[in-house]
Amino acid sequence: MRNIKIVIEYDGTRYKGWQRLGDSDNTIQHKLESVLSKMAGENIEVIGSGRTDAGVHASNQVANFRTECTMPDHKMLSYCYEYLPEDIVVKSVEEVDTNFHARYNVKVKKYVYNICNNKVHDVFTRKYDYHVALPLNIDKMRKAAEFLIGEHDFQSFTTLKSKKKSTVRNIYTINIVDNDGNIEISIQGNGFMRNMVRLIVGTLVEVGLSETDANEINDILDKKERKYSGHIAPAKGLFLEEVDY
Repeated sequence: MRNIKIVIEYDGTRYKGWQRLGDSDNTIQHKLESVLSKMAGENIEVIGSGRTDAGVHASNQVANFRTECTMPDHKMLSYCYEYLPEDIVVKSVEEVDTNFHARYNVKVKKYVYNICNNKVHDVFTRKYDYHVALPLNIDKMRKAAEFLIGEHDFQSFTTLKSKKKSTVRNIYTINIVDNDGNIEISIQGNGFMRNMVRLIVGTLVEVGLSETDANEINDILDKKERKYSGHIAPAKGLFLEEVDY
């Protein structure tokens, strides 16, 4: 039994997220499994590094699957390119140790969120960024981000419903770069929960608009309730950028 690691790039605009759904075949996981199962002549289950929500994109999503297929790696790569839809591309295929697990072995994930902070939106990037017309105070946003660095209970920053799963995560870095109104927020951490990055971004935007004070972030964390954090930033601006093992 071979264990195959793949790195995938996808535009999530028209999909209902990564995870396979019982009532829809319009997910990234389903599309991959359909093509790989036909390629291998057996049912293939693809394990992703994590689930991206509907409309979220990935530059370097990592996944693995087990197969008896003897097709060489480079031919698998060509097969995927030929038969997957054009908004999903498998960038690399590599046979790895049988112990490798795309989800359980993750050490660091990096997400990038794009904001267009100009009076008018950019026609060519409008599908991949969040247009905020009013000026954002980047210094205030950076100050607020500092409170989120480190290990915290991020229950206020997730829509996760389960009370059994831990909501403690460690955020290593949050970098905010403004390039003439094109703002990039990159966040690195050991793991992220449902809508966590988008809630962090939404809260930082509200700080940048002076709707929330940067010093309130600690209080929001301490209250451990979703209703105290900001709005959920649109999915279209979010990219899974890196997964490190």
